[in-house]
Amino acid sequence: MTPRARESILDADVIVGYNTYIELVSDLIAGKPVIGTGMMQEIERCQSAVDQALAGKKVAVISSGDPGIYGMAGLVLELSMKYPPNIRPEVTIIPGISAVGASAALLGAPLMHDFAVISLSDLLTPWDVIRKRVEMAAAGDFVIAIYNPKSKRRTSQIREVREIVLKHRSASTPVGIVHHATRAGENMALSTVNEFTNEFIDMFSLVIIGNSQTYVKDGRMITPRGYKV
Repeated sequence: MTPRARESILDADVIVGYNTYIELVSDLIAGKPVIGTGMMQEIERCQSAVDQALAGKKVAVISSGDPGIYGMAGLVLELSMKYPPNIRPEVTIIPGISAVGASAALLGAPLMHDFAVISLSDLLTPWDVIRKRVEMAAAGDFVIAIYNPKSKRRTSQIREVREIVLKHRSASTPVGIVHHATRAGENMALSTVNEFTNEFIDMFSLVIIGNSQTYVKDGRMITPRGYKV
């Protein structure tokens, strides 16, 4: 969490967010009114935030590491834009530390060259579209960072990603898996494209697949930028 994000939470009149994220900041919101919802209630949650802002309250929407990366920033903006400019609540998007950035730092420097970020969640995006994006990123030799890699219901997609990537790069290409980046229980594992699906992977994991130049040395995953060293 950045200092600016922390200050915004402390300064807010009302806290709105996904229940799991609200629990992570419970020490900052004691005594404040809280509107929390579960998965698949994103529209209701963000509309509640807009309604509170329209009522004159200063609202903090708790939305992952960075609200603009698979967070609620876009939905809050879309809902607020439905109101005329003269009554529309002001929306300030406060950048944070994304899971991909936090995970990369733990692994070493795997994102030093061009990379693609893809979520494997098919709740809002058809799997055929996701698969095509993986195929294009693999063919283009992008480092690929994967959000939402595996859930209890969705178990086969990460294995399909492995098969797609193996068509385009070496089986020994490094892969890093980070769990709970910057949170309690944080841990990481280094593997290869051929073997990484044997590692423990869940919805709290982020997977970074290296490009053709990525290597591991002394436990650090590095993607060269092209400097002569």
